[in-house]
Amino acid sequence: MVELPATPSMASRVLALAMMRGLRVFGGVVRPGSTPLRIVREAFDALGRTPLPRGTKVKPVTAGGVPGQLVTAREARDSGRIMLYLHGGGFVCGSPRTHRQLAARISASAELPVLVLDYRLAPEHPFPAAAEDALSAYRWLLSDGYQPSQIVVGGDSAGGHLTACLLADIADEKLPMPSSAVMLSPFLDLTGAELASRDKALRDPFVPPDYAIWCGTAYAGESVLTNRRLDVLKVRKRGWPPVLIHVGDTECLRGDSERMAESLRRSGAYCDLRIWPGQVHVFHWFAPWLPEANTALRQIGEFVREVADEIVAA
Repeated sequence: MVELPATPSMASRVLALAMMRGLRVFGGVVRPGSTPLRIVREAFDALGRTPLPRGTKVKPVTAGGVPGQLVTAREARDSGRIMLYLHGGGFVCGSPRTHRQLAARISASAELPVLVLDYRLAPEHPFPAAAEDALSAYRWLLSDGYQPSQIVVGGDSAGGHLTACLLADIADEKLPMPSSAVMLSPFLDLTGAELASRDKALRDPFVPPDYAIWCGTAYAGESVLTNRRLDVLKVRKRGWPPVLIHVGDTECLRGDSERMAESLRRSGAYCDLRIWPGQVHVFHWFAPWLPEANTALRQIGEFVREVADEIVAA
């Protein structure tokens, strides 16, 4: 079992300080929605232009009518398993390009291909567009011959919300559940009820609460945030598969992860919640130079493989 470090590394401290003085300051000056979204998306998309780890293969796919990219690391095995990954970006940004670096590292650690879905973005395509795209892709995987025991679902930030919504939709549709789920720094309470108070007690180096709340509102569109597919913390979770949650203890979103873990455990589901000391929002992005990111990715792989081994043994 991968153990969490007791204290943050020097690299983590430097990263948090740099974000506090850079991205967080910028996020506090630019009012939510005031910057043309096209510019923000293009800047975010530019992050995906860095070279992928050696041996990584990327293949365009269409999953149930939804485009995406199948990212396969050199270490991935031909085991018939796959991960459906729902990227972050506050529901308004992000794409397979922005997340294929992270997908490649998850693929290497978990030893399986990762399908990064290019779901529709808000505000042009508000709820339930992204949720419906995720469900369509999952149905496609089942129809394409994957057994539910071979499928892992996961996502970061807003993608964590879509992951939780997908599991609830699978239950509602009476489809077979995937083997496991992974949520990285999930953004789950779209009302942002706790964000300001948590940020006041411990300033988040990365995520401005008002921007997160704007993103949630942009995704919800004309739907009320109490809609059962949006209020994923309150949805019934009986029968959900084992869930791994990672969150940094600097995050104003930390409470979302803690409340999700509590909700899962009350429902009788297994949840492994890991709160990482000194880590920023989706710190996994900063592998390989951030030691905690490397450790976290290794733990994701361990979790996915252990669940798969238990299913085979059963």
